[in-house]
Amino acid sequence: MKGLAPLFLGIFGTFAFSWVGLTVIPDWQIGHLNPQMEEDGTDAYPQPQSGMAERGRRVYAANGCIYCHSQQIRADYAADDIERKWGDRRSAPRDYIFERPVFLGKMRMGPDLANVGARAPAEQESAPPGVGAAPASSPGQQAAAPAASAAPSAGKLSPPPTNVGSPPAKKAPPSPAPSPPTSTSPPAASPAPKAPASPAPNASPGSTSPPAAASASPGPAANPAALPASSSPSGEPPIYSVAWHHKHLYSPRSINVDSNMPSYRFLYQTRQISDAPSFDALQLTGSDAPPEGWEIVPTFDAKCLVAYLMSLNQSHPLKGITSAAAASPSPAASPAPAAPGAPAAAAPSPAASPPKGGP
Repeated sequence: MKGLAPLFLGIFGTFAFSWVGLTVIPDWQIGHLNPQMEEDGTDAYPQPQSGMAERGRRVYAANGCIYCHSQQIRADYAADDIERKWGDRRSAPRDYIFERPVFLGKMRMGPDLANVGARAPAEQESAPPGVGAAPASSPGQQAAAPAASAAPSAGKLSPPPTNVGSPPAKKAPPSPAPSPPTSTSPPAASPAPKAPASPAPNASPGSTSPPAAASASPGPAANPAALPASSSPSGEPPIYSVAWHHKHLYSPRSINVDSNMPSYRFLYQTRQISDAPSFDALQLTGSDAPPEGWEIVPTFDAKCLVAYLMSLNQSHPLKGITSAAAASPSPAASPAPAAPGAPAAAAPSPAASPPKGGP
């Protein structure tokens, strides 16, 4: 009985010291981490997410994406995450200081998503805001605009003499006189671009790529959503782009036949086309394509979810993490000189590199 008190104190002290060392101290150290920045206060990392990305984070959690995808890059000595091109360095506590809760994940039915936003095409950062204006001011439409504007102008000039009638009978001839020069000037300019455009694709489609692109631009100009989707040579959206994410969420098997990812079609809306196809309409083929006159567009939750996925990026270098950050630039720099060697293969080379990190 005399040794009961020391025994109790010893057991209590063991658990107390273990709890302090394994819970309190790490929480105090990590909980007081601040964003890393330069001495002048610039280049702060990480930064809190807000707006659509924050709402998409809630959509990500509500749909159980955490059960099949993780958001942590393990060190090269513990796993092959860096070798699989899921990241250039291992994840660190500083990467998650603004996330509540942290979606580390404990199972990987699919690839890790800690750097899925960094694997997106570089042009995707500026493409979405500009693509909407590009189709409206395409070269084909700009060339057709003067002809269209000249035609109505000539039409407007002819009615006034006819409406005036008998008083200005002699003014009727002058009106047709200026109209022929205006009508002849556009045709004179139009055959010039049309002549090289027609033989070029018939003669050599591969050699004259600019004329082919110029002649193809007026065709799909009526459907602006087709422009971002057909940016890759195969006609599919670039991997890990915004259009690719939407297509993957709507029909995973159209991207990967062996995918076991569920389809999130309830995040998309099928509606009838009123005037023109929507800019963000999905470009689907086969059985996934909507009926004629209908289109499939993402809802606001789908856009937020994709915005959250595009914001996931842990590629920023950290001062305390130098294990694999120095080794990654060298392989990335070696393919770059090899790509410029072939001018035709320079464009597909960046699009071919991301797919290696996807599977």
